[in-house]
Amino acid sequence: MHATKSLPVTGPAGPLAPLRRWPARLDLLQSATGLALGLFMWVHMFFVASILLGKDAMWTVARMFEGYFVFGTAQYWLVSLLVATVALLFVVHAALALRKFPANYRQYRTYRDHLKQMRHEDTTLWYWQVVTGFALFFLASVHLYIMMTRPDTIGPYGSADRVWSDTMWPLYLVLLFAVEFHGGVGLYRVALKWGWFEKGDPLATRRKLRRFKWALTAFFLVLGLATLAAYMKIGIEHAPYYGQPYVPAGVATEVSP
Repeated sequence: MHATKSLPVTGPAGPLAPLRRWPARLDLLQSATGLALGLFMWVHMFFVASILLGKDAMWTVARMFEGYFVFGTAQYWLVSLLVATVALLFVVHAALALRKFPANYRQYRTYRDHLKQMRHEDTTLWYWQVVTGFALFFLASVHLYIMMTRPDTIGPYGSADRVWSDTMWPLYLVLLFAVEFHGGVGLYRVALKWGWFEKGDPLATRRKLRRFKWALTAFFLVLGLATLAAYMKIGIEHAPYYGQPYVPAGVATEVSP
């Protein structure tokens, strides 16, 4: 098969500019990276929420990602590599998304006027997606950097100490709302854009997807708030022993002399 070339389009006034494929390719890449990050966000939330099942459950999940049960010792570089991959996806997605942001104040004013006149829910959702996306440039970057450089602190006590004693809970609280709203709207828009779940009635599909999106957002916000509260409670109790790692009773018995 031979690669096809961009063909000129003929209009009333003669040949127009050739069709450009790169904008579509970049849109596809933006959707793909957004989908990957959105799915990772949900899976990550379930893993972090394992603290609600107890300290041993969270310790087990953390050690699993470190290869503890395969190598016999924690391989922290595995976590750093995973976080670095997520950070790379985050940077690529953010760079692609910037193409859609208003480039100057005049464009911003035009969009705001358009938003007020139309009063269209999806247009409003996109606006708040831009706002939360801008916030994530700073909030998510802090969290990713800490996780990449200090994977050894991930655990029931280490994470709780970071949340409470290191006073990271305000950042995590804002990050929770920003990432859940941004990710939920993003996945909703991706599903609409590429026609997923389309069954012949676009308006009905849009309504169903919107209800499903808000239900998922509410679910993960409740789960996230409960998880953050659990880490804060453990952090308050563990504050006098800041820096002491958690070791399950069985493991402690095995390694003790």
